[in-house]
Amino acid sequence: MKTAIACLALLALAAASVALAQEEVSARLGNNSVSTVRPAAQRSAELDALVAAYPDFLKGHDGDVLVWRDGTRTPTTDPKPTRTPAELVGSPDIADMFVWTYPLARMPIAPPTNDAGRTRPDALFLKMYGHCGTGQVSRNLVKVPWIGGGSVMFTRVNGAATQLAAVADDLRKLGPDFVRYASPSAGTYNCRVIAGTSLRSMHSYGAAIDLNLQYSAYWQWADKAAHGIAPYRNQMPIEVIQAFERHGFIWGGRWADFDTMHFEYRPEMIAVAEARAGR
Repeated sequence: MKTAIACLALLALAAASVALAQEEVSARLGNNSVSTVRPAAQRSAELDALVAAYPDFLKGHDGDVLVWRDGTRTPTTDPKPTRTPAELVGSPDIADMFVWTYPLARMPIAPPTNDAGRTRPDALFLKMYGHCGTGQVSRNLVKVPWIGGGSVMFTRVNGAATQLAAVADDLRKLGPDFVRYASPSAGTYNCRVIAGTSLRSMHSYGAAIDLNLQYSAYWQWADKAAHGIAPYRNQMPIEVIQAFERHGFIWGGRWADFDTMHFEYRPEMIAVAEARAGR
């Protein structure tokens, strides 16, 4: 009897794990494993870009080990040569951030085939931005004047707030036909996980902003309304996307599991994408 109960408990745990993975990524990405193996020289260049993106925290790297300015040494990879899309999004190591290449704004907007940028390792971001549940994030939030009046709260860590202010300046220069896509903002800092998942949101670090809901599309809302896999949809102009990318932000509309109102500060993703594009 005890053996049967134990087996049922294990089956329930396995089912819960599968459900967790399924809610973090959709069937758009499939279940096929993705190779995480890259040549040592490529991994080194990726870590060089990572260190350059966050110089206040990162001193360098020793092979595949990230070296922090406080002396901490963090391995960036594990021996596993492949991961499923659910694993890349749900339980990534630091090197996994660069498995998928983020498509830059000069590329045509088309239905994406991966979730480049949704890979957010806690080992990196928690150490830099802190845990929102303990007040480590809120003490670094500052007001950034936003287009259309008012301001938004954003982290000053890694110069993110300064870069968002530069984005706002660029958006104002585009004129009212474009400002309406960004104002009012649907939110920045929010101590929460990503809606419908157990994953820590970049909003919980104060390093993400959602734009006007009127022009947004989000994969979970769309799938629920469609009672299945909804087609990709976007209303965000390329000019707005480019304004953000110029200052180190990536766009959620470049994800197969799309979130077209969402931008987050990820200068390392932009740097690696530009290097791969030969810029």
